[in-house]
Parts: sequence; structure tokens; C-alpha cells
Amino acid sequence: MAGRGYTIFDTAIGRCGIAWGEMGVVGVQLPEAREIETRRRLFQLYPDARDIRPSEEIEVAIEGIAAILRGGNSDLSGVTLDMTDIPAFNQRVYQFVRTIPRGETLIYDEVARALGASGAVHSVAQAISRNPFMIIVPCHRVLEAGHYADPISPHGGGISKRRLLSIDGAQTITNKTLFDVLLPVAPPRPHP
Repeated sequence: MAGRGYTIFDTAIGRCGIAWGEMGVVGVQLPEAREIETRRRLFQLYPDARDIRPSEEIEVAIEGIAAILRGGNSDLSGVTLDMTDIPAFNQRVYQFVRTIPRGETLIYDEVARALGASGAVHSVAQAISRNPFMIIVPCHRVLEAGHYADPISPHGGGISKRRLLSIDGAQTITNKTLFDVLLPVAPPRPHP
């Protein structure tokens, strides 16, 4: 397999894309509103990739992603990811997030503490927001404090974290109230 390849494939939520190279999967794109937009996004991200038939290993990844998006359970831990251009901290985040079981969620702070970097909550959030390996690295299982489903990575296409968590069978808080938004930034009131 010389160079990079990509393909578009059917899932229960629409036509997804996957791109790979000699060292493994380089990215997964969830569906945009139309297939042409999904293809355009893949081309923007991987302009050197050609639309070719996937290898057996990539077919296994595609089948696993499709199974998960149907609400099934599939073990994607054996899918090789090419993290050559991924910063070292993000690689650690992605490796850890791959261990979060279906139907469970963690908050950014819990991931940071698990990595021994309790002060790196913002860095964890940044890594999650840049996740190129949608579903294989289930970033939708990592939420804001309070277990709110915040926006998904650009690789998420038109799909929300809430929808992916619903497919996973996880519970989230879906809407913030004004109180939820203002409380973390409000100064404490002095007690008389």
C-alpha cells in the first residue's frame, strides 16, 4: 500500500469516510449533511489520499465503526492509528480515551487526573476537540464538567455528541440552564 487512501462507507447515521496510510488509520470523518461535503472534508484534510479499495485491516475498522453506529458493540482496540503528526500529549489522551467502555462517560478533569496531569484539563479538552479518529477514539464519551455534551470535533460532521452518546446508551445532561452557565464564573458571595 503506497501513499494514502480513503473510502466512503455506509452507516446507520449516514455515509462516513476513513483515510489511511502505510502506518494505519489517519482519520475518520462522520457524515456531513451531504456525501459530497464528507468527501470534500476528507480531501481538505488528506489531499494526497486517493479513493481506493481498503485493505483487510481497514475493512475491519469500517465494519467495527458501522456496528457501533448501529448501536452494537465492537472492539476497535486492535485498529492501528497513524499518530505520526499528533502531539505526544494528545496521543496519551487518545490512548486513554480508547479504554472508556461503551455507555460510560468521563469528564475532562477525570481524564486529566487519570493521565497524571490534573492541571491539564484545558489541554485534554483541546486534544478531544482535535480528535481525527472519530469512533475509534470515542471522544464523544468525554464531557464537560457537569456531564454536559459539548460540541464535537470538526471530524464529527453534522453529528452531535448527544446523538453518539444516545447510540452508545449513555446518559447526559442535555441542556444547560442560565444558572449552570453563570455559577462557575460568578464570584462567591460574602457571608455575613
